[in-house]
Amino acid sequence: MSLSDQVGRELRVGSVWPWCLLLLGMTFWVGQADGATLATLENPIESAYQEDLEMSLWAEGAPGALGTEAKDMPKITVRKVASEKPTGALIICPGGGYGGLAMDHEGKQMVQWANSIGLTAVLCDYRHRGKGYGHPAPLQDAQRAVRTVRAKAAEWNIDPNKIGIIGFSAGGHLVSTVITQFDTGDKNSSDPIAQQSSRPDFAILCYPVISMGSSFTHRGSEVNLLGENASKETLQEFASERNVRADTPPTFLMHTVEDKPVPVENSLVFYQAMVAKQVPGELHVYQKGPHGVGLARSIPGTSDWPVACQRWLAQLGMTPS
Repeated sequence: MSLSDQVGRELRVGSVWPWCLLLLGMTFWVGQADGATLATLENPIESAYQEDLEMSLWAEGAPGALGTEAKDMPKITVRKVASEKPTGALIICPGGGYGGLAMDHEGKQMVQWANSIGLTAVLCDYRHRGKGYGHPAPLQDAQRAVRTVRAKAAEWNIDPNKIGIIGFSAGGHLVSTVITQFDTGDKNSSDPIAQQSSRPDFAILCYPVISMGSSFTHRGSEVNLLGENASKETLQEFASERNVRADTPPTFLMHTVEDKPVPVENSLVFYQAMVAKQVPGELHVYQKGPHGVGLARSIPGTSDWPVACQRWLAQLGMTPS
């Protein structure tokens, strides 16, 4: 019996009550929210925000750019929340199999959600195969987004120690790479952005692609990122469960058992690696919902995940109390 089958069996047997296993300060949660929690999610409080700010990630041109068209110029769109005190920030990486970007339900809707819980939202329009780019372009762009937000923290009223990142599907793989392959920045660079660390302070992975070269890999994401005939060594380098380190930032994961394109095993193996390295975080597995549920507002039970995530962020001190 596979791990996902085991989880699914537990859900079918105990679907009327939440099941929680606490390990090393991390929570593995399977269940559904009560009516009050769901009602809160269905009517989120809209936070006041300022006008969007659009900014190129690479003012002098992106590394490895194939041209100077819009597709060759990755950018971020920033929507700040109105606050007297510095706020946290959430960099958003939509999915799309490294061949496109789901800018609505994994982009714009997440900007609104981030603002509603008091976070400045930073939507990242990164390069991908649909624009002609494989590795390393997506990782370069996502790391640059983290560095940019940190460099602009004072200007944008952001706490530089509360910069997080969220990714969905292939965007989840991108984020899993960001949080396992970061650096402290180049202190000798003349570029103030390049001087900044690319390590986020927290991460959220939603139905992420994690593993490469395995029986549960999302083949389309693998090919778009690494090519049709990537070597075993390259596949292992980008199997993110192999790269979790003790200083990987606290991470929240959510997945559904019914996800067929990106099986739940992806989240399970990453969480197991977190346990092994004692990285704090939570894994929330739900029975219902296909791949790409986004906020899952129409799926009872699964629609609890944004509330659970907000609670986790508050416990970390990343959102207003």
